[in-house]
Amino acid sequence: MKMIGGALTGLPAARSLLAHAGEAPARPNIIFIMTDDQRQDAVGAYGNPILKTPNMDAIGGGGMRMTEFFVTNSLCEPSRASFLTGLYSHTHGVLTNGGGPDFSDHPGLRADQQTFVHLLRATGYHTAVVGKWHLQSEPSGFDQWVVFPGQGRYHDPEMIANGARLQMRGHADDVTGDQALAFLQSRPRDKPFCLLYQFKSPHRAWMPAARYAQMFDDVVIPVPRTFEDRLAGRPEALRKAEMAIADMPDFASRGVSPSLPVAERKRLNLEHLVKNYYRVLLSVDDNVGRVLAYLKANGLEANTIVMYTSDNGFFLGEHGLFDKRLMYEPSIRVPMLVRYPAGIPARQVDTTHLTLNIDVAPTLLDLAGVAAPAWMQGRSFAPILRGQRPAWRDAFLYEHFEYPAEHCAGKNRGVRTKKWKLIHFWEQPEEWELYDLERDADETNNLAYDRRHAGVVRELRRRLLELRRESGDVDPPGPPPVAKPCGKGVNTFYTPTPRGPE
Repeated sequence: MKMIGGALTGLPAARSLLAHAGEAPARPNIIFIMTDDQRQDAVGAYGNPILKTPNMDAIGGGGMRMTEFFVTNSLCEPSRASFLTGLYSHTHGVLTNGGGPDFSDHPGLRADQQTFVHLLRATGYHTAVVGKWHLQSEPSGFDQWVVFPGQGRYHDPEMIANGARLQMRGHADDVTGDQALAFLQSRPRDKPFCLLYQFKSPHRAWMPAARYAQMFDDVVIPVPRTFEDRLAGRPEALRKAEMAIADMPDFASRGVSPSLPVAERKRLNLEHLVKNYYRVLLSVDDNVGRVLAYLKANGLEANTIVMYTSDNGFFLGEHGLFDKRLMYEPSIRVPMLVRYPAGIPARQVDTTHLTLNIDVAPTLLDLAGVAAPAWMQGRSFAPILRGQRPAWRDAFLYEHFEYPAEHCAGKNRGVRTKKWKLIHFWEQPEEWELYDLERDADETNNLAYDRRHAGVVRELRRRLLELRRESGDVDPPGPPPVAKPCGKGVNTFYTPTPRGPE
């Protein structure tokens, strides 16, 4: 793999490394690893029968694997902003994806918005982000940054290094790994560091590294139980969403012709989608392993917090869908793996606490010994990582604002408890969904209009309103707006040709 342009320019020259624990500062180092669109069960440690991810697994095995970790908005930019700020998207203001490749035509995070990175840097941390930034606004709070413009490309990507354009060679995940190691090798040794290590994979359009291009060719991909779900009894807004796996255009160049019968097209798309989704995650795991090996070889393993997660989940054929945005489980449930040998016990699994992306910022600050500001809306789960069982939330708020937009997933918000999920498409015509997650884990039986559950609906509507008010989300006066038209031939964000490989 060849790198053109010498990213991370301006960093001190690499020094000889001291391979002993005494090099590590007393305060913990932090490596925050984020992928794009990785659902929780796309990790071996979460029970995936096909995908093997030994390096991801090692993070959770060396600390804690959390099963009840969710995002509060299943869309890339809003969720990433929530991870950084500890705020709901209606508070930090990043409500949609959008913008161009050079931070020029989309506001992203407000210039004055602090993040946990700003707060760590102010207390002496050396900070960097490498890989996929995808917040459109220029990275702020970092001593060094080397990021893809916009979505980035899977092969031979461009990068922007502290403002300078660079042309790289190789697969995006390997390039991201190179940049992480370059930072670690050349960082100042007299400060703790915080590295945001962020991958493009497994975002659409799933272009694997050459070494994995044929992986899983002989594997039969299981069909989800809800693959043939016709969405009967579900909101019209959901049935109108343009997320049907049969209609995705990504694999037309691989023989999935639009002229094929729907059932055949649907099954072929599922095979291509899942196999390529898994293939790109293999290169992520490789590059996670490279950094873990560096930490071990250089005496940094014990005193470095390694946290692994993703900005949102993804449908892999459940309900006949692909993409995310909706409040169903494959879309909102993501990995949370944390290792910190000097600070938390190994081999823990938390299956109890409803933890969220807005909790990450206060958690990392807590572990670093920095007080989280009162304005953060999340809560530190550091006590849970240490093996304690604190009193915790019994419900959380979900929200999605990007409509009309590609995929036409209507604006929706909801509340989830351990047992119940209530979803509200709030633009007119208003529609509701209610699921009993204990009896209907696949979310196929909408109970919102069942008289026997009127009391449950009433209580959850009250709880939803309460959570919104607590977080400063209040409806403007008057009736809810009417949902705007959305779809091919209606909106300019659609193009008449299938998207290309990048």
